[in-house]
Amino acid sequence: MKVPSSETQETMHKEARSSYFDLPALDLSVAFPQATPASVFPPCTSDYYQLDDLLTSEEQAVKMKVRNCMEKEVAPVMTKYWEKAEFPFEVVPKLGSLGVVGGTIKGYGCPGLSITASAIVLSEMARVDASCSTFILVHASLAMLTIALCGSEEQKQKYLPSLAELKSVACWGLTEPDYGSDASALKTTARKVDGGWILEGQKRWIGNSTFADLLVIFARNTATNQINGFIIKKDAPGLQATKIENKIGLRMVQNGDIIMKGVFVPDEDRLPGVNSFQDTSKVLAVSRVMVSWQPIGIAMGVYDMCHRYLKERKQFGAPLAAFQLNQQKLVQMLGNIQGMILVGWRLCKMYESGKITPGRASLGKSWITSKAREVVSLGRELLGGNGILADFLVAKAFCDLEPIYTYEGTYDVNMLVTGREITGIASFKPAVLSQRSRL
Repeated sequence: MKVPSSETQETMHKEARSSYFDLPALDLSVAFPQATPASVFPPCTSDYYQLDDLLTSEEQAVKMKVRNCMEKEVAPVMTKYWEKAEFPFEVVPKLGSLGVVGGTIKGYGCPGLSITASAIVLSEMARVDASCSTFILVHASLAMLTIALCGSEEQKQKYLPSLAELKSVACWGLTEPDYGSDASALKTTARKVDGGWILEGQKRWIGNSTFADLLVIFARNTATNQINGFIIKKDAPGLQATKIENKIGLRMVQNGDIIMKGVFVPDEDRLPGVNSFQDTSKVLAVSRVMVSWQPIGIAMGVYDMCHRYLKERKQFGAPLAAFQLNQQKLVQMLGNIQGMILVGWRLCKMYESGKITPGRASLGKSWITSKAREVVSLGRELLGGNGILADFLVAKAFCDLEPIYTYEGTYDVNMLVTGREITGIASFKPAVLSQRSRL
């Protein structure tokens, strides 16, 4: 018997491995027929205290319009894009057609929603997909709102209508490699020259930046040492935006590093209403209320998924919902969500009445996010092995919540903002040692 050569044997082995191991994955309905994946999104079952009654009829209508779009258009494709860490440009026209982009901004093609309705929009998006919610948060509640609050009349008329329809996309650049939560110490500089400004510096973690048409950028005026704001076009010479790779959360969001080397910005694109960090804080006050609703939406989606899964999935002839520990965890999740919604709703009402403070907004964001972390952790436990599959939402939501726990101020920094407000003592920076320790 002739023994095949080593090259022939290797070819035979490769062919055998290819035919046996390189088959495409089974369709989930075949691989695990017991439970429905999140591509067919579960009905909302998390409003146990009927908190919808707190909303006006207009706010309820906005909620259902966004919910229907997210469940129909985004849920079927979100896992595919999340896994590939690519942005779902195909859904952008569908989000633009909702007529909700621009939130509370009035005029210029913007919807002029109540702050509660604007928060509900982000919540309903996050319930299905946190990345889409963050895309709109950055575009509308940061970039568009900065132009609306701090821009000239000419800038508003020029930029806002297209942004409201999502025919153009904006990003918002504040944080830097050396300064995240302490963004007031930013190093990017703006130097006045004839007819405009020269920007030099770097920004990091800027969502939408790799494909944004407009970049709202903050820099330190070299003459006054104060923070100014600028609108930069994506094709400006000296501007570079590159994607941050290997994220484990909000994978569809295209966060980027921005480098500016001698970027010229004409005078007409300087935001006249940004002359200090306090002007930037006016935008952050609104966005911190908005971002508090993203964890609410994420938690609602996880609860809805777990509620359906536990009733569909059977073990020992009974649905998992019949087991005491599972019911206890599900109710604990539900209780958290009721409290989170009430705090979020109260934040909106305090903003509308002019009673919001930085400490109140910061406490809401940090507390709600911490409760959402608990909800998604319990959801992960309830789904067992399937809890690590993005197809069943919980693993994806588990990862997506982590960036939200950090951005718009980390949990700890937001707590210290509230601590400063209630005690009158700032504790952000360690005391300077009078002399170096000899130890």
